[in-house]
Amino acid sequence: MTRTDTAPPLAGSTNRNPGRGIRLPAETGAVVAFVALVALLGWLQPSFFDLANLSSLLGQAALPGLLAIGMVFVLATREIDLSAGAVFHLAATFTALLMVAGINPWLAALAGVAAGAGLGLINGLLVIALRLPALLVTLGTWWMIQGLSLVVGKGETIAPGADGSVFAGNAFVIVPVTSIVFVVLAVAMHVVLHRTRFGYRVQAVGSNPQAAAYAGIPTGKVKLLTLVLMGAMAGLAGVIHVGAQGAIAPGDGGTFALLAIAAAIIGGTSLSGGNGSVIGAAIGMLVLQTILSAMTLLGVDAIWAGFTTGALVVLALAVDRMIRLWRNRRADRDEDYPLS
Repeated sequence: MTRTDTAPPLAGSTNRNPGRGIRLPAETGAVVAFVALVALLGWLQPSFFDLANLSSLLGQAALPGLLAIGMVFVLATREIDLSAGAVFHLAATFTALLMVAGINPWLAALAGVAAGAGLGLINGLLVIALRLPALLVTLGTWWMIQGLSLVVGKGETIAPGADGSVFAGNAFVIVPVTSIVFVVLAVAMHVVLHRTRFGYRVQAVGSNPQAAAYAGIPTGKVKLLTLVLMGAMAGLAGVIHVGAQGAIAPGDGGTFALLAIAAAIIGGTSLSGGNGSVIGAAIGMLVLQTILSAMTLLGVDAIWAGFTTGALVVLALAVDRMIRLWRNRRADRDEDYPLS
């Protein structure tokens, strides 16, 4: 008996019951929300369209946006990584300490990304060994990694400086280099998810794990690789943070994991797995950062930022639930009234 990478249609497939209407891209909701927010803010506060403000918005979305890119792959396999923010901080702390010790910045950066990937590998191995959902495993490793980061950094701000770093400036005068990296990686990983065997396997595992296993797809390995990718993206974000800011403080990146999850969901990635949109997640992160930026422009006290972030996560979960119920009802309707 030969094995092939053949699996049933994915949950997000667009070829189901063709002719029963046009299926809008998964990113449509995020795009509409972003355009509406930008138009509203531009009307309420014309200074929102200042190049400096738009540049700042892109820069603020870049680092949590990198985590959102990795989170799309994890969510597409029906898993969630809660430790991503802690991985970001530990990778940044590790990189900063190496730079303080006199290690070449580029070698330190490579070590930081490798550390992030290594932590993702540990998460993946624990998920496979314990046969538990990544949600539960990463809930524990989140606290462990966060605690280790505080121990290694001694709970202090580590400032190796950003002299000579390519991430500390702007490209094309006004656009932050971090934003360029974010956009390039978003496009590249979108292609990986939708045009490569690995991306196909990720979506097949999330769509129907049993069918994927019967088709010869190593489901455990696929989930392991997605968590390694998540760790690498978090590590890269941490490295860029140190390069751009010249320091890493104890509280940096604390909300990144939640923002990444919310951005991915807003961008069209479902918690039920089977499909995902990296471009949608990038736009979703812009939506979240636009809302947070609007609070500052409209004079809302910064202490409400935490509450707002939590509210946005809850809203994203509610929207995902409503979309899932709507799709289930439409599927039931299509079964009751099949095409002739």
